[in-house]
Amino acid sequence: MKNILVLCTGNSCRSQIAHGFLASMTAGKANVYSAGVETHGVNPKAISTMKEIGIDIAHHTSNNITEYFGVDFDYVITVCDNAKERCPYFPTKAVKLHYNFPDPAKAIGTEEDINEQFRRVRTLIKDYTDKFIENYIK
Repeated sequence: MKNILVLCTGNSCRSQIAHGFLASMTAGKANVYSAGVETHGVNPKAISTMKEIGIDIAHHTSNNITEYFGVDFDYVITVCDNAKERCPYFPTKAVKLHYNFPDPAKAIGTEEDINEQFRRVRTLIKDYTDKFIENYIK
């Protein structure tokens, strides 16, 4: 069983979306965790955006990376530049991967514009997690 950590700044949107995809697509093959260098709470729009496609992340919590220092991770995926740069020293043998996804929480405009930005980022993250699973989770 592989241990995967998805890391973002506040563990509210991008890391939560990636966590949802990875957990649903690796059931029985991986333990998936997500955390932030800060904790901002799970963004309600991240929850509703994932619910649109049948993935429930409403039970997720916003966790700080320090909570997982004792976990032996196989993979650590940073999903924003800020988290990659601000992550405290994290002693691990894990393969470290990085992709800087746009932050949908910073979207502006009408409600529909904001929802569309969340959907666009969700699609980007889905594509990334599909490739990650194909390349790393056997």
